[in-house]
Formats: sequence, structure tokens, C-alpha cells
Amino acid sequence: MKKWKLWIPALLVFLSIILNILSRLCRGFSDFYVNHIFPLWVETYGRITGLFPFSVGEWMLYLAVCLLGLLVLGGAVYLAGGKRLSRAYKAGYRKYAVFMYWVFGIVCLIMTLNCFLLYQASPIAKRFQIAAMPGREYGREEIGILRDYVVERADELSACFERDERGYIVYDADLAKEAVRQMKRLGMRFSNLEGYYPEPKGLWLSDFYSQQYIMGYYFPFSMEANYNEQMYITNVPVTMCHELSHLKGFILEDEANFIGYLACVDSEDSLFQYSAYLSVISYLDRDFYQAIGQDEEEYASHVSISDTVVGDRIFLTGEAWQQVEEKAVLDTEVVKQAADTFLNTTLTLNGVSDGTMSYSRVVELLLQYYDGILY
Repeated sequence: MKKWKLWIPALLVFLSIILNILSRLCRGFSDFYVNHIFPLWVETYGRITGLFPFSVGEWMLYLAVCLLGLLVLGGAVYLAGGKRLSRAYKAGYRKYAVFMYWVFGIVCLIMTLNCFLLYQASPIAKRFQIAAMPGREYGREEIGILRDYVVERADELSACFERDERGYIVYDADLAKEAVRQMKRLGMRFSNLEGYYPEPKGLWLSDFYSQQYIMGYYFPFSMEANYNEQMYITNVPVTMCHELSHLKGFILEDEANFIGYLACVDSEDSLFQYSAYLSVISYLDRDFYQAIGQDEEEYASHVSISDTVVGDRIFLTGEAWQQVEEKAVLDTEVVKQAADTFLNTTLTLNGVSDGTMSYSRVVELLLQYYDGILY
């Protein structure tokens, strides 16, 4: 076996390690990469995968599972078979193991370039130049004003939609095209968001992703934004824009939540506006309630969230959940727990110490953004 076949994957892994170390030691390196190198991947092979009507990244994920399964199964047979196995099988398995060794090296590099390095870039408040003035602090007054503003807008918009006999919103416009349009519009305000956007694609196994409570997915290997087709329609616009923001180097979930909100809230489409307000209303309401010391009397003196808004702030409808459970191979609670563990571990390893709790940091970004506008 030629030595270069073994050395090159090892070099790819070594390069990945070096790049990760550099990004953690020097934020300037990460910023340069995110601003000048990372956009090339979206503009090149992101355009190619964008031509396919299905999620290339999703099928690459399933292929990876199959390849890994063959490696493990074949290895078990290799170890257990001993001298009984033919030379052809042993030679074939060794070649397959080398192939998977190459795949491992390539995966390490792609994940580093298209995901891990992005975690070390400067925070969005600096990149968007919306950081609060030094010494500026936000308390119960500011968060109360912002919370009431969002609730008022959501309550007003909730009455603007056609609904079916169950009270669900009826809407048939092309949300993917509108999401791309809104992200490009936002790119006119923030240069970090300029450039090409592929249309978001629905996930083929949306039922399985629903069990994980996943609304959308960014696939680093295909540079695609994907969304859960099973979820209630109010989640779709902001999720599409959230996932598209990852393609511009904003990998942190609170930052993607913020960009998704900004992209949708100024849209001429009422559903996009409504989706924006609903995406942050729970975070704001919870943080406001905590800020006032869980004072029920003071809480009741503020704008109340209408029953319609509460009904629209759902992940899946009851009918959709029933469909998911009927098709489920594994118990939803088991799948969700495994997904939460994996996501929290991934975020923690990339420097996000509070894991999935970081999603709620969008409140701080909103407080900074509306400073001078609402208060």
C-alpha cells in the first residue's frame, strides 16, 4: 500500500487541529476567515448543491451512517472470522478501512472550515456594530417595554390570517423564495449578509427531526439551509432565515435567532412578521417575569399574550404529532434526550459553555438593537 494513502488523511486531521488552535488563540484569524474565505464555499459548491430539489446534505448524512455501519459490521466479521476468511475479503476490508480513513480526514477538515472556525469569530454585536455603550445596563424597565412591544405586535397580527375550522393558519405562498429575498434585503443593511443564498429545503425525514424538536438544520458538507416540513407554519419563515444566516458565518444559535428575527420583522409579508415576534416572545416573557421577581401583580399589569398567539406558538399541531408518533421507530423521549446530549456536547466543545441555553441570549441582542428606538 502506498504510504501517501495513509499520510494525507493524517495531514488533513493535523491541519484541522492546527486551524482550530489558531482560531482559539487569535480571533483576528477567525474573523479574516469568516469574512474573506468562508463566503467562497457558499458561492461555489453551495450554488451547485442548491440546484438539487432535495437536501444533498441530508442524504450525505444517511450515506455516512451506512458507510460507518458497514465499517463496524465488516470489522466484526474480520476479527471473528480469523483464518476462515478468504484473502479477498481481508484485502477488500483493508481497502475499505483505508477509504473510511480518508473520509474521516476529509470530514475533520470540512467540519473545521465550515463549522468549528465560525464559533471563534467576533460576536455579532461587534460585527453589526450594535453593541451597547460602555456601562449601559438593561433592567426590568427596558425588558418590560420590549416585551410589551413584541406582545402587542403579535396580538395585532394574529387576527390578520385566514384560518381553517381548527383555527390553524392557512397560507400557501412560496416561503423559501421570500426567505431568500428577506435575507438579501437585510444584506443591504449589514454587509456581512451580502451574497448568494440557496433556497431552503425541506427535510425528507422531518418526522424523525420532529422527535428531536429540531426546526431546521445547517449542513456544513453541502452548504444548505434545511427546515422541518412537519412543524406549524408560524415557525417556518424565521427558521428558514435562521438557517440561511449560518451560511454567512453566523453559527451561534442566539445570533442566528437574532438575524432570523431581523430578516422577518421588516418584511411586507404578515406571516414573516408574525413568525419573527413569535420566535422571541417566549424568551422575552420568561426573562421579564424573572426580572420582576415573579411578581404576579406587576406581570398582570402589562400587556397580556392573547389566547390566539399562545395557540400559534406551537412546534407541531396535534395532528402532526400524531402522525410523527405513528411513524416513529424509536421512542420520542429517547430520541430527544440523545439529540439534546449531542447538541449540548457540540456547543460546549466549541466554547458555548451554556449549551442550548445560549439560544435565549437573543434577548440581550434585541435589547441592544432597540436601544434608542423603544427606550
